[in-house]
Amino acid sequence: MDRAKPYTIPKREVWEAYKRVRANQGAAGIDGQTIADFEADLTNNLYKLWNRLASGSYFPPPVRRVDIPKSDGKTRPLGIPTVADRIAQMVVKRHLEPTVEPKFHQDSYGYRPGKSALDAISVARQRCWRYNWVLDLDIKAFFDSIEPDLLMRAVRKHTDCPWVLLYIERWLKAPVQMPDGNLVARERGTPQGGVISPLLANLFLHYAFDMWMCRYFPDIPFERYADDAICHCRTEDQAMALQKALDARFTDCGLTLHPDKTKIVYCRDESRRGTHPVYKFDFLGYTFRPRLVSKKAGGMGVSFGPAASPTALKAIRARSVVGPCTFAVTRLSMIWHGCSTHTSAAGSITMVGSVRQRSNLRSGASNDT
Repeated sequence: MDRAKPYTIPKREVWEAYKRVRANQGAAGIDGQTIADFEADLTNNLYKLWNRLASGSYFPPPVRRVDIPKSDGKTRPLGIPTVADRIAQMVVKRHLEPTVEPKFHQDSYGYRPGKSALDAISVARQRCWRYNWVLDLDIKAFFDSIEPDLLMRAVRKHTDCPWVLLYIERWLKAPVQMPDGNLVARERGTPQGGVISPLLANLFLHYAFDMWMCRYFPDIPFERYADDAICHCRTEDQAMALQKALDARFTDCGLTLHPDKTKIVYCRDESRRGTHPVYKFDFLGYTFRPRLVSKKAGGMGVSFGPAASPTALKAIRARSVVGPCTFAVTRLSMIWHGCSTHTSAAGSITMVGSVRQRSNLRSGASNDT
């Protein structure tokens, strides 16, 4: 029966995709169907999904949009597919990811197997010691701005599988159901919240940013986590030239650098005492800035390094009134403890701080209860 279908998609792949979606849980889409509801008739639901995928008759339903509050008082649009659509996306992701993943840049950290935000923070911390300047990039409304034609060109460079191409194109065209119930056609972008969206976003920026940097600015290292990126420069002039070039590059790719949030930062410490109005930046929940530290040789000094941002600490404190905080605070303590074992390029400075001490005290108290 499987061979009679236009596309060869093993039923086992749909089953494995379902298990991954089930492990991730998630809210219901526009049909209101939860994972528990889907499992009430699991065999039949999975068979219908496989049958439509393998026959080419699967059309993604609209994505339910919800607005998630941000720390600055604004909201971030999130697209929630239905359970069945999440499984379908996982089938395609499982087919495409092993092909593109080995091609990605080593300093791309977001949503990749074996890489994490903490890896990006650790590398950024060490590079901030070796490079005096940072270009902190902010791409305005990235997920909503991805140009579909350029994205499909990138996808076709890595696969000619007809059903993968078919369904990615259909997902890029799937409408969005707004909170008031109205359907809005999508002309560009991929919904932030879709199962396959992070992989497609990484693939788009692999060519729009990573490979472009390697070709035109090979001496400027960077760390990128999805659409958050920082670049390390030797001089302010180099940082300014890079910002101008990236502004033009992103414009060519249909993207826009946020004029207020993209900034050049001076990594000031006791050995770098120049003047510049901006000397700190936030990256993945951490604030990088000059900090008072203890030296191994004794005494105190100033080093440029990360610690949890005020926004991240506020979120942790908000969670501390309930049980799950024990894990969050203990993990935070481990992160800072791990960072403190690294020294500067001169090998003379370790990180200390009242925040780290408070987190250790909290985790210790939690472990005793």
